[in-house]
Order: sequence, then structure tokens, then C-alpha cells
Amino acid sequence: MSEWIAIGALGLVAVGIPLGMMAVSALLRPSVPEQGKRATYESGEVPTGTARVQFNIQYYMVALLFVVFDVETVLILPWTVIYRSALDQGVGLTTILGPMLAFIGALVVGLVWAWRNGAVEWVKSPLANRRKTERNA
Repeated sequence: MSEWIAIGALGLVAVGIPLGMMAVSALLRPSVPEQGKRATYESGEVPTGTARVQFNIQYYMVALLFVVFDVETVLILPWTVIYRSALDQGVGLTTILGPMLAFIGALVVGLVWAWRNGAVEWVKSPLANRRKTERNA
């Protein structure tokens, strides 16, 4: 039961210190209300337009593909570490390679699908296309 008391005390300290700091800060800081404090701060620039900006969907597609193929490396790394020891213990080669090849196969099918649908091709701006055409002419 003493472990739970220690955990509870640690939790109280973890919550108490930030709350105490905020309370002391609220008591000691000067209060100077003005209009500029409530304005949105953008590195000293006056904000223009709305906060809703439409980004190209290609950014999200690249980020999604990165996450998918980054997770692949996280899942393959432990398999490579235990591969040799599993073979030494007498586990069959198909038992070891089968699931990993199926996993890599599914990722390859996903990559081919993304490639064929143009998800990995970056969209060029009209200005870049115009400059390329002017250079070739």
C-alpha cells in the first residue's frame, strides 16, 4: 500500500507545482489592460485575412504516405532482430518469412495504387509550367 501513497504524493506534487506557479504568477504580475493584448500575434505583423487557409491536398497525401511507410520500418525492425535467433531455434523459414512478405506485399500494393492514382506526383504551379515553357521556346 505504501507504493500507492508514493504514487499519490507524486501526482499531487505534479499537479501542485504548476498550479502554484500559475497562482503566484497571477498574484505578482502587473495588470495593464489594453486592446493590443487581445489581438492575434503573428510575429509582429498585422494579421490579414481569415485563419482558414486552403492548403493543397498534396501536402496531406505526402504526409499520409510518409506515415504509412515510416510505420513499415518500425514494424520491420523487430522482425529483422529476431530473424536469426528464430532460425537457430528451429522455426521454419516459411513461418518466419510468410507474414513479413505478406506485410511487405500489402505495402507494395498500396504504393503501386498510390503511384497509379498520382498521389506521389507533385503538382506543379501554373507559374512553374509557364517558365518551363518559356525556357524551352
